[in-house]
Amino acid sequence: MPENLPSQSGPPPFITPDLAGIGGRIKLEPAHFAVEELPLYLPQGSGPHLYLRLSREGMTTRVLADRLADLFGLERGAVGFAGLKDKQARAVQSFSLYLPGADAGQAARRVQEALPVEVLEAAFHQNKLKTGHLLGNRFTILLSGVEPQAAAQAAAVAQALAQRGLPNYYGAQRFGREGDNAAQGRRALMGAGPRDKWLRKLLLSAWQAALFNAWLAARIARGDFARLIAGDLAKKTDTGGLFDVADAAAEQPRLEAGAITYTGPIYGKKMRWPGGLAAEYEQQILAAEGVDQAQLKRAGLDGSRRPARLLVPELDIRPAPGGLVFSFALPKGSYATVLLREFMKSEAALPE
Repeated sequence: MPENLPSQSGPPPFITPDLAGIGGRIKLEPAHFAVEELPLYLPQGSGPHLYLRLSREGMTTRVLADRLADLFGLERGAVGFAGLKDKQARAVQSFSLYLPGADAGQAARRVQEALPVEVLEAAFHQNKLKTGHLLGNRFTILLSGVEPQAAAQAAAVAQALAQRGLPNYYGAQRFGREGDNAAQGRRALMGAGPRDKWLRKLLLSAWQAALFNAWLAARIARGDFARLIAGDLAKKTDTGGLFDVADAAAEQPRLEAGAITYTGPIYGKKMRWPGGLAAEYEQQILAAEGVDQAQLKRAGLDGSRRPARLLVPELDIRPAPGGLVFSFALPKGSYATVLLREFMKSEAALPE
């Protein structure tokens, strides 16, 4: 394999490298990492799919979905969820079960008696809950064992992030325990990967994520992180609509206010390309990886766009016994660990 591929470039750069880190560790126990889904919509009260809003810890989303399917004798595909949550976390998330005609209250009691979860809500809806059917997630995280002057240092980093924005990198956990999922994904792209469809999809997705991180790191290195450039594909943060940036200077105030953000490449055959200089930069990353459009098509990668710069207006930091508590909300697909690493300045202290 050629050396120095974009997908093998290592941890991405900090956006606050000029500010000291506070150290610390997260997830010493599940209660230290609480995450709650922010739903895209609420169940209507009728339909064949029972929506259960559950509080749980000690199980991954997929394991809990399997146990719900087994409990009601359902096929795995009859259970839906909007996003994946870690095992070592206290998570509140929703699942949908295809149970037409069932009694919601009885089903909820059955779940609570059989599984180590708390049922918070139960109501029916017309459609299955699918991946991406959420606005985002709200986090409450205890960062333990921080430096003595952590509160003041954290306040300085928070102020800098409010001004500069947060890079919407994929978190390290996207790349596997050994950090080599992207490398395996590239091999799969070249035709040498595993035959298992689920594993192959996982590895290819990690490769796409690594190239997005490499593209964003290059943009930061050029000094273009806090500004729009010619040809950017921007996204409206309220409606999600994509549009071409024809006049970067005219749109810059909306970027600074958080009303829009530019997007980056999730490479694939159906990905919408930007124009002008922005397109050139994205093509450079793909070319440096030694990949062309024909290979993306053969691999079956559709591709998409990902918001690249975030503002975190609801960030709150307060002292707590043993450390600092961070409370904040992020849009779907964004990683709490990416925010926390800006404060910690340490990769080793992040959880697997």
